[in-house]
Amino acid sequence: MYRRRDTRRDVLIAEITAELRRYGVDAQHVGHAFAGQHGLNATDLQALIAVMDAELVGDPITPGRLGEHLGLSSGSVTALIDRLERVGHLRRDRDTTDRRKVLLRYAERGAELAMGFFRPLGERTDRVMAGFRDDELEVVYRFMTAMGASLREHRDEVRAARTEPHRRRSE
Repeated sequence: MYRRRDTRRDVLIAEITAELRRYGVDAQHVGHAFAGQHGLNATDLQALIAVMDAELVGDPITPGRLGEHLGLSSGSVTALIDRLERVGHLRRDRDTTDRRKVLLRYAERGAELAMGFFRPLGERTDRVMAGFRDDELEVVYRFMTAMGASLREHRDEVRAARTEPHRRRSE
């Protein structure tokens, strides 16, 4: 997308936008490489990331929430979970306080595969972060959080527009 570059700020905004776009594409390539090596498809990978993210914040995801996150029907989510469980990437656990509730967790085998694949990237990330002071990291964190929220808001609007019935031109 074209952006004006009349001022230093304009140049920075254009370059940051381009870097974010390249980062997203490169991250997708890395994710697809992992998926390809382990017989996963793009939706499988998105599901595993959602499960991992939920576990990292201490709020394991349920099949229903996973379906909402991925925009899948309950039948599709069940088939997805069954497939990922069969190959050792996910496991289903019962909630200890409400046994009717199923929680999805990263299985040990899947976690080992992911750690082996992504460890070098994590080490590279650590080296990059070490080059920033704490106050700089705070700014980066605030920026990335706001950009992520903006992207998810747009994603949700696109999803909502996709599910609305199409109107005929005569209406």
